[in-house]
Amino acid sequence: MCPIKCWSRRKEARPQEILEAALALFVEKGYAATKIEDIARAAGVTRGTPYLYFANKEEIFKSVIRSLLLPQLAIGATLLQDWQGNARDLLQELFHLWWRNVGATSLSALPKLMIAEGGNFPEVMQLYNEEVIAPGQAMLRHVLALGVARGEFVVNDIDYAAHILSSPMVMAMLLQNTPLYCLPADFSAQRYVQCTVDLFLTGLLARPMDASHA
Repeated sequence: MCPIKCWSRRKEARPQEILEAALALFVEKGYAATKIEDIARAAGVTRGTPYLYFANKEEIFKSVIRSLLLPQLAIGATLLQDWQGNARDLLQELFHLWWRNVGATSLSALPKLMIAEGGNFPEVMQLYNEEVIAPGQAMLRHVLALGVARGEFVVNDIDYAAHILSSPMVMAMLLQNTPLYCLPADFSAQRYVQCTVDLFLTGLLARPMDASHA
C-alpha cells in the first residue's frame, strides 16, 4: 500500500506529467489534432483529470510554454547577470546552454509547432512572441551590446544582428523535427553550435583595422 506521502507527491507531480505528455502529443500529432482525452491517456490519468488543472487545451499549451520553456530562459538570464568574463565566451556559453536545455530536448519542437499552427491560435502565438522570442532576443542584444561596449565586437545593427544570431539555432531545431530528419545521421549538435558561434565571431570580433578606422 502506498503511503500518504507517496500519494501526495504523485498528485503534485500530475500537472507536470500532463504537460510533458501534452508536449509529446503536440509534437507527434500536431496541436489541432490532439484531444485532451489523448493527453490524459498519455499521462496515465483519468479523462477528466487535466480539467482539474487546466481549463482547456489552449491553457495546456500556454502552460507547456510557461512551465517547461520559460525556466530555461530564466537560466539564461541568470547566466547573463552573473557573468564575469568576456563577451565572446558569454556568447558561446549562451548558445551551448540553449542547445543543451532546449535544442537537445523535446522543447526543440516548439518552433515547428508555432510556425505550423500558431496562425490559427493567435493568443498562443502572442504569448510565445512576448514571453519566449522577445526575452531571447533581448539576451542576445545584451551580449552584443556588452561586446561593443568593451571593444570586443563591431556591430552596426544590434537588433538585426540578434535575429541573425538566433536563426541557425532555430533552423537546426526545425530540421531535427521534420519527418525526414534532414540533418545527417552523424549530426553533432556540439559541433554545429560551436561552428555557428565561430562563424559569427569571425565577423563580430574587433580587429586592428577596425580600430584604425574608428
